[in-house]
Amino acid sequence: MITLVTIFLTLLGLPAALACAYLLIATLMSAAPRMPPPSARRLRFDVFVPAYNEESVIARVVGSLKRLDWPADRFRVIVIADNCSDSTSRVATAAGASVCARSNLTERGKGYALAYAFAQSADEAWADAVVVIDADSEASANLLEAFATRIERGAHAIQAHYGVLNPFASWRTRLMTIAQAAFHIVRSRARERLGVSCGIRGNGWCVTHALLKRVPYQAFSLAEDIEYGIELGLAGQRVEYADEAHTNADMVSGEQIAGKQRQRWENGRLHLIRTETAALLRAALRKRSRVCLDLALDLLVLPLSYICLNVAAFIVAVGLAAWLEPQLRVWLWISLGCATSIVLYVLRGWQLSGIGARGLLDLARAPGFLLWKIILMFKSRASKEWIRTEREKPKA
Repeated sequence: MITLVTIFLTLLGLPAALACAYLLIATLMSAAPRMPPPSARRLRFDVFVPAYNEESVIARVVGSLKRLDWPADRFRVIVIADNCSDSTSRVATAAGASVCARSNLTERGKGYALAYAFAQSADEAWADAVVVIDADSEASANLLEAFATRIERGAHAIQAHYGVLNPFASWRTRLMTIAQAAFHIVRSRARERLGVSCGIRGNGWCVTHALLKRVPYQAFSLAEDIEYGIELGLAGQRVEYADEAHTNADMVSGEQIAGKQRQRWENGRLHLIRTETAALLRAALRKRSRVCLDLALDLLVLPLSYICLNVAAFIVAVGLAAWLEPQLRVWLWISLGCATSIVLYVLRGWQLSGIGARGLLDLARAPGFLLWKIILMFKSRASKEWIRTEREKPKA
């Protein structure tokens, strides 16, 4: 009987223990990195904003990008108006951006829009690198400086911090701010310290044309950002992390819109787990690549809500087993270690989020937030097309 219970606890607890160990290591290695030296400010950038019917927010992001602290003759702000049926192109032009209009009703999605724009940029041979900024975002003034100093020192792919622009819109956006800080800052700092790839997060990333020539952009899934980061890893290229720069995007505060957005993200991630994990593990073994190994682990460490559910089930099972068989109480220490690792990871995310005591109080809502995300697991798959997230009115 004890043997069967031990096998069950091992099967239930091993995924939780491995995921929590990964998060604990990231937490312990999340000290702020050193600031890099200044760049020579000579590189040229094409800054692309993929947009699908974004007339309500496009002027704000263009205005933010026009204020970047970089020589004005060494960067271009280009809005990719992809299959737009509204006034995105007109508003973007009035705000001072160039517009690259694209119409293709069969190849729809952010990935196709970026591939089209990158190809045009390569043909013009003006820019040294391309940058991607989402339409609902604002960038820190030092964004191109952060990218340039790393490119000058040999980097070819860089990801800035991806944060939240409207953290105090609701309790949901405050929790998202903490989650973003944990996922993007804590884990990215640790991965940079370990010399592996922080991956591409979809917003606020840069890649040189030299690398695009070697690894063409052909990422068209729901999680096209993670997909291309994986392709770079398989090609032996890591993505460096620029901790001192950021692009912050609006997070929706309403449950219905947030649910659709979260479902699309997580469906895309689950698809990549099924299709890319084996290739990454094979490359890690054959090439002895820690970059590929870490990218595989990053995929296999599921979203925090799933890990919490796993740990909660593990704790309940261990409690019942220890009550029936006292010699199994050693498992209690393992389950408590898992829970402690999650708490430390979340608290470190809260600390780095800058959200303050109000966000700490909002963590009391985490069980309800967890239940909401679990319910999303059982809903239908998201479309593969670029379905625009409904925008909430940006605050002045």
